[in-house]
Amino acid sequence: MTASPALRHARSDQVLARMLTLHPKLMDLSLERVERLLAALGDPQKRLPPVVHVAGTNGKGSTVAYLRAAMEAAGRRCHVYTSPHLVHFHERIRLAGRLIGEDQLVEVLDEAERVNAGRPITFFEITTAAALLAFSRVPADIVLLETGMGGRLDTTNVIDRPAVTAVTPISFDHMDHLGNTLGAIAVEKAGIFRPGVPVVVAPQPPEAAAVLQAQAEAHGAPLHRAGREWRAAPTPGGMRFEGKRLRLDLPRPALYGAHQVVNAGTAIACLEMLDSLPVTAAEIREGLLKVEWPARLQRLARGTLVDLVPAGWELWLDGGHNAGCGEVLAEVARGWRDRPLHLVYGMLNTKEPRGFLKPLAPLVASLKAVAIPGAQASLPAEQSAENARASGIRAEAAPDLAGALRAIVEEESRPARVLICGSLYLAGVVLSENS
Repeated sequence: MTASPALRHARSDQVLARMLTLHPKLMDLSLERVERLLAALGDPQKRLPPVVHVAGTNGKGSTVAYLRAAMEAAGRRCHVYTSPHLVHFHERIRLAGRLIGEDQLVEVLDEAERVNAGRPITFFEITTAAALLAFSRVPADIVLLETGMGGRLDTTNVIDRPAVTAVTPISFDHMDHLGNTLGAIAVEKAGIFRPGVPVVVAPQPPEAAAVLQAQAEAHGAPLHRAGREWRAAPTPGGMRFEGKRLRLDLPRPALYGAHQVVNAGTAIACLEMLDSLPVTAAEIREGLLKVEWPARLQRLARGTLVDLVPAGWELWLDGGHNAGCGEVLAEVARGWRDRPLHLVYGMLNTKEPRGFLKPLAPLVASLKAVAIPGAQASLPAEQSAENARASGIRAEAAPDLAGALRAIVEEESRPARVLICGSLYLAGVVLSENS
């Protein structure tokens, strides 16, 4: 008999819960705590294969997913670090292509906890140190490392010389820590640049682009910019990439949405920089077709929540939660005019709801707001509904996901499309409840 996920992960959940209690009373972005812990662990970050370090606001995880898919199509063994997780913490750490096992996770978490010796440290800092420790102990060809927040003072910014750095599209998010202008945020993202290390830059707002160029020049980092040194564009049959060496006509990426051409292009531009780990055109094509990254415009085809909507309806899920994500979803929704679009929406109180909702307002028939189960920082459902109404959307609160879906079905007489959105934490609940 197979143990339930809760039982399989019970030991690591206990350690992770203890780690939450170590959080400093005042949150400050700093590398001092994680560098101290890494030194005590023997500096595992200095014993890694080549690292691709990815910062940005939107598309980081998708870009990493394309990199992993292409590398694995080429037979490479990839360590991958991303955040946050959707259902289980293990999703954050892939060791040589596989999610970290419970025994391996408990081993490195226990060691990091023991060596830290009760000193104040953030959850992200101590778990990142544990991930780097795990990476240092398992052979692999490459590490794909996603920043958590920012770059300059992000916990992952402890790699002395990555093979490539990348910056995906910058938007407004985490302004309380990163700044209130795109230029200020870009300075923080550029903190991962290193002298002589190539920088791949995705399409950016002009203010951010200018800052990234200036920061690359200041760091002595060769710049590879979308629209200049490389280009990626949709075609009737897929996408076209033109870069340093490659000129490729490729299939449409398996992840949905026109914005995924940008993310795929960013990944291919990074691959071009990895001379020591060449990937062929055929392997890139295979990666585009096989890539997986849940809760990014993911259509849910079956499950308990899908069963709540009638046959012929569509249920979609996206974890985007900032203004840039709202713009991307609005672009997708403009191509969804064949049927009414309804939103089920929840958001954390650390985000900017109206910036996310405003682009969607003209395209949405209604919105049902929910609180995110288990998230202390969730906005109450009624407050989320009020934010939606202030953005011009007909909205009301719902008791939970199932209640929201039932209300939409009751009110809508035609086959419709429902998009659950606003938070990766809500997306995790959806994937758990729909299983």
